[in-house]
Amino acid sequence: MLDAVLGTLAGVVSSSLFVLALVVGFCVLFGLVKLRRTAGRGAVVKSLDETLTHLPLQYLSPGTPHGQVDQLHTPELIEAAAPKS
Repeated sequence: MLDAVLGTLAGVVSSSLFVLALVVGFCVLFGLVKLRRTAGRGAVVKSLDETLTHLPLQYLSPGTPHGQVDQLHTPELIEAAAPKS
């Protein structure tokens, strides 16, 4: 009976360690691929566009209007914020 319990325990531990090593190896392998330099001086790939153009992304400041509509100044929000008389 003791041999069966020890054999089962050894099998579970060895298979768990194998799966753990497989997951850690996969994460390390694909984590290192991310760290290659594509644009600018950064080491991390931020987007597909940066990878294809080899130019760093141009980020907009928070106060810059984005597109056709400024979502913070829609007529509905201006009307809701207006003082009620």
